[in-house]
Amino acid sequence: MSRADTSFDLFYPLDEFYSAYGHAFPAIEKIDPEAMPEPYRSLLVHDGDMTPTLEKFHGSRISLKLFDKHVNGKRLSRRVALMLDSNATPVEFGAIIIHLEPFPEDARQHILECIRPLGTILNEDVIAHQSHPASYFRVKSDDLINETLDLKGELMLYGRQNILTNQTGDALAEVIEILPPIDAPAG
Repeated sequence: MSRADTSFDLFYPLDEFYSAYGHAFPAIEKIDPEAMPEPYRSLLVHDGDMTPTLEKFHGSRISLKLFDKHVNGKRLSRRVALMLDSNATPVEFGAIIIHLEPFPEDARQHILECIRPLGTILNEDVIAHQSHPASYFRVKSDDLINETLDLKGELMLYGRQNILTNQTGDALAEVIEILPPIDAPAG
């Protein structure tokens, strides 16, 4: 049975990352999508991929900055920041577990390189998939989130828990996506 078929923790896989790093879990609470302020609601409350959503909003292609990576059998865990190509600004914290087995070999190699965001690989390699946001939350940034998003202090941030599946319902990835403070789109 894939993880997509089970009831998973509200903040999975973020909880696994904090446990692995030995960090205390940040102050985090589930919220209704309607309670999320703009522009976060428009950027997070949808069933699409975050990479093209953020590229459109910011008017820039996005690349991946890898902070941590661990391959365990048939899964890759990684902590990343999605960065604007135009000015290297971080626009998303990602804690993601990618299930490698369902991917074609070429895509699997691209994923393991940890150079491009998963959303880019899915689109460029034309891999049919669906996005299933499971929950929305607000979180106080801590050292781990601040390091990834190049922030300072305790800030209230917004995010979502999302699961990506293939056409047969097998889990491709589970991800926590957290956005930094946003004033207005760049450019």
